[in-house]
Amino acid sequence: MDTFLSGREQMLGNIVETAPFPIGVYTGNELTIALANPAIINAWGKGSDVVGKRYTEILPELENQQIFDQLRNVLSTGLPYHAKNQKVDLEIEGILKTHYFNYSFTPLFDNEGNVYGVMNTAADVTDLNLAQQKLIEAEGRLVLAVDSAQLGTYETDLVSETLKTSDRFNEIWGVKPPVTRKRIIEAIHPDDRQVREKAHEKAMSDCTNVFYEARAIHPDGAVRWIRVNGKILCDDNGIPITLIGIVQDITEQTETAEHLTKLVKKRTKELQRSNEDLQQFAHVVSHDLKEPIRKIKMFIDLLENSLDVQPETQEKKYITKIQQATDRVYTLIDGVLNYSTISADNQPITVIDLNDIFNHALTDLELLIEQKKGTVTKDTLPNIEGVPILIQQLFYNIINNALKFHRDGVAPAINVSASIVKAQNNNYAHIRISDNGIGLPEAFAKRIFTAFERLNPKDLYEGTGLGLALCKKIVERHHGTIEAEGNETGTTFTVCLPIKQWEDGI
Repeated sequence: MDTFLSGREQMLGNIVETAPFPIGVYTGNELTIALANPAIINAWGKGSDVVGKRYTEILPELENQQIFDQLRNVLSTGLPYHAKNQKVDLEIEGILKTHYFNYSFTPLFDNEGNVYGVMNTAADVTDLNLAQQKLIEAEGRLVLAVDSAQLGTYETDLVSETLKTSDRFNEIWGVKPPVTRKRIIEAIHPDDRQVREKAHEKAMSDCTNVFYEARAIHPDGAVRWIRVNGKILCDDNGIPITLIGIVQDITEQTETAEHLTKLVKKRTKELQRSNEDLQQFAHVVSHDLKEPIRKIKMFIDLLENSLDVQPETQEKKYITKIQQATDRVYTLIDGVLNYSTISADNQPITVIDLNDIFNHALTDLELLIEQKKGTVTKDTLPNIEGVPILIQQLFYNIINNALKFHRDGVAPAINVSASIVKAQNNNYAHIRISDNGIGLPEAFAKRIFTAFERLNPKDLYEGTGLGLALCKKIVERHHGTIEAEGNETGTTFTVCLPIKQWEDGI
């Protein structure tokens, strides 16, 4: 018997040693390890000195995992045991680690038919099981996401024309199983069936995505808007074989969009009416209001001449006050008119030579510059796209502002510098207009661009409080920026205007 066993074990040993997968042989009721190949020794993680020792001694952590019972049962019954994807916790380097194995316990018989040992073969499928678990988890998350988004799913076999649908799919379309493509087409509003047909034809021709929105008519007559998103899967020959996709009920979104569209149309109509009223108001301002102001001024002049009012008299002071008040009202009317009508029309864009525009503004201010004994110097300015009349008004107002707010006894000196800067992938004309006037406190740097905002007494400095507000409006319509900074020795306005406009009109 010993010779027979030795010969058999030697033969098994040769097989075991060369096998690429874990193999071990355990003999007797003590389950003594007779053979163990490198693969199973490596799987156990207990070192190489295991042959001759008891299986239960080497792997005590298996006591509560029913594996010892499985081995003893094979020894006692002679029946093999097979396990698939079995979880096995092995203690390796003091740490209990989870593995998964496909393993078998096969009885070994002697010549007399008695079981003398068990051969253990195994395959480590830990990585495969973990991958399957991740796949299951991912599928679970996908199902949860689909359910949370209230999406219906479907899969169509394009060869057999069979259709698999989810409960949510059936609910969205208002159909009951068994669902067929014909039944879905019948549920689509007749006016929208052509949309579905074109989407499918295009996707089938080049194996791309199916996308369309259509109305579905439910059995109770309710109409629902449905968005369909699908993907055509083709075989190696480019023949469509499967269509998978999702559907979504977008009735509420569609109704909201329609409501917003109607609201926008309503607001647009109201805005057009408001603009028309504004234009009518501007007409009244420019004609009906200015006319009585002209008459007041004219009769004040006639009254002064007819009374032969002498200078330094109380009457002369009264008349002067009235004349100044009428002048301010007249100027204010012009300012309001310009401010209110600048945005009324979309004006065409042209290429502007800023040097010519600036010189035109200086010509309009020539008399005032001479009266103030002012000087204006400037760099060469670039060309930009914009509306010439508005840019001229921009320069006019800024220069006029510098001339008005000069310091007593100091002649106004205005300097204009320019450069090209790049911001947000666009080129801008960066223009700085500096003066030596009364300056600007930092706290008022933004307030001066507010309509009717005056930072100085009207009896000392003339103006309407609209000039710089108008400048800001002009710059913004040209998609630019304007800023002001100053101190007790002067103010600097920085204007940034795009070299090229990205719209057809301003």
